[in-house]
Amino acid sequence: MKSLTEYLTFNVQSRRGFVNITPEVRKLVQKSQVKDGLCLVNAMHITASVFINDNESGLHHDYEKWLEELAPHEPTSKYEHNNTGEDNTDAHLKRQIMGREVVVAITNGHLDFGPWEQIFYGEFDGKRSKRVLVKIIGE
Repeated sequence: MKSLTEYLTFNVQSRRGFVNITPEVRKLVQKSQVKDGLCLVNAMHITASVFINDNESGLHHDYEKWLEELAPHEPTSKYEHNNTGEDNTDAHLKRQIMGREVVVAITNGHLDFGPWEQIFYGEFDGKRSKRVLVKIIGE
């Protein structure tokens, strides 16, 4: 059994954003030399997400609009959590919707995606460094 653990760091300069991290994850799969196994990609912060979807800018715009309608940032006074001195309750809620992690099969040394699938880091309370764990296991 082979395994590889690596951490990616992101510092999105805006409050929210989506970053396609598929190329970085592919490089780590190659580095691991795993031919048949699993790749876990996990956002290690409670206001960030990792998810799989299409790499299409219109869809990303739609996500942003939809998430803001479901959990608007303003007014910050409407959220109990923000009474702690934070202003990021909406980021916690958006992360809950978009998910914490993904697992992708590795087949013949490659991520085994369906058509159009890519891995994304979703940032909902940016302007600071956050980590993503990539854990690869297999033969």
